[in-house]
Amino acid sequence: MRILLLDLDSTRPDHLGCYGYPRNTSPNIDKMAAQGVRFDNYYTSDAPCFPSRTALMTGQFGIHNGVVGHGGTAGDVRHEGAERGFRDRLASESFPALFRKAGLRTALVSPFGERHSAWTFYAGFNEIHNTGRGGMESAEEVTPVVLDWIERNAQQDDWMLYVNYWDPHTPYRAPESFGNPFADEPLPEWITDEVLEAHRRKVGPHSASEINMYDDRTSPAYPRHPGKIGSREDLRRMVDGYDCGIRFMDENIGEIFRLLESKGVMDDLIVIITADHGENMGELGIYGEHGTADQGTCRIPMIIRWPGMRQGIVDEGLHYHLDLPPTIADVLGQKPAPSWDGQSYAETLRTGADSGRDYLVVSQCAHVCQRSVRFGEWLYIRTYHDGYHLFDKEMLFRLSDDAHEQRSLALERPDVCREAVYLLNEWHDGMMASMPFDVDPLRTVMKEGGPYHAKGFLPRYAERLRETGRGDAVPELLRRHPREMAGKAGRDG
Repeated sequence: MRILLLDLDSTRPDHLGCYGYPRNTSPNIDKMAAQGVRFDNYYTSDAPCFPSRTALMTGQFGIHNGVVGHGGTAGDVRHEGAERGFRDRLASESFPALFRKAGLRTALVSPFGERHSAWTFYAGFNEIHNTGRGGMESAEEVTPVVLDWIERNAQQDDWMLYVNYWDPHTPYRAPESFGNPFADEPLPEWITDEVLEAHRRKVGPHSASEINMYDDRTSPAYPRHPGKIGSREDLRRMVDGYDCGIRFMDENIGEIFRLLESKGVMDDLIVIITADHGENMGELGIYGEHGTADQGTCRIPMIIRWPGMRQGIVDEGLHYHLDLPPTIADVLGQKPAPSWDGQSYAETLRTGADSGRDYLVVSQCAHVCQRSVRFGEWLYIRTYHDGYHLFDKEMLFRLSDDAHEQRSLALERPDVCREAVYLLNEWHDGMMASMPFDVDPLRTVMKEGGPYHAKGFLPRYAERLRETGRGDAVPELLRRHPREMAGKAGRDG
């Protein structure tokens, strides 16, 4: 058995051809989708990067494993404490350890552990190839490492190779020599001039006026990445930059597939293609970031091409990223680890039967503190810390006719909001009752001053808002976040 897992950072499914995107961004990925199962409603349980990959590797929700953010207490996997044995639980219950138990040699090509000091990410791998730039790699730096490993190992049996690409992640980095195959393609129809003008008035990091989080600075090293969107030409630069990142990555993936074919192993190869999170491209007025618990950030691709299983079908059930480990265990005839929170959907791979969940709860505590409920045609978002975006406490979107989250129906449909809150409370009660800890790490983030990427920036950002004609938002920001300004006054004094 040979398995290739492609983890494509910041790749949103609706920018891939196999998910209906009109631009030709992903011909090589699309071929795999045609030969396997494509999952349409697949979500990370915890966003963004570090929480998502920790959930996958531990098989646990962030509320259980402790990683819900990018710093502070929420930036470390919880210690097992007095119950820890000679080896910790991850030695035998991590996602890679599953393949080791099945007799496979595991190899990783990724800088991710170093990027976030996420050393637990390495648990269970026999080989670790750190591409060395902490996530700033482009595909031309990753692919040679992968091709070299395949040259040396492809024809051996029983391996799992996990490969991490970064090109769709900001700043958009496809080399200039790649050109722009989308220069003449239309821009997203939903971002009208009226919508874009509203986005320019919005406040918050990674808004149209602050692509660089809290300002509009650019870098000559990344000419595809704008500092702000002041015109439709800037919007094109943004959208085309992202899509070029996907297409450039896809062409490198094609190189991998061609080498595997030349080695005679492609026909029997199991291919899994997924991502850690998506990328907001205008949703909630945010561009080039994965900082909310919404559809743009938390919906991810999942394509599984498993020879002997179903081919060319689409599954519309609701699934979490952390459902993958028990699914693989099921297919391999193994028992799921007792610590895993996931639910197998192996029957979908075998027969195409629906094995989705009734609802999902997704979390984000690195840029904002939000939990969302995805059920039926609805996405309900509850905000505990707005990350300086001035989000309403409750937002509700009917995704069937508002996939880009343009109009919240929370005030019009309190009945749906109440249903969502019931589901959220049911999930939360179950999570708290099923762990030995008595603290929700979302609350820890709040007590430690807020999400990592929105902690200590308000004084400086308030000045920028005044300078850019949006000072009318500052009083409400100060009302919501008085500790920020109080801290500044104390430091200045």
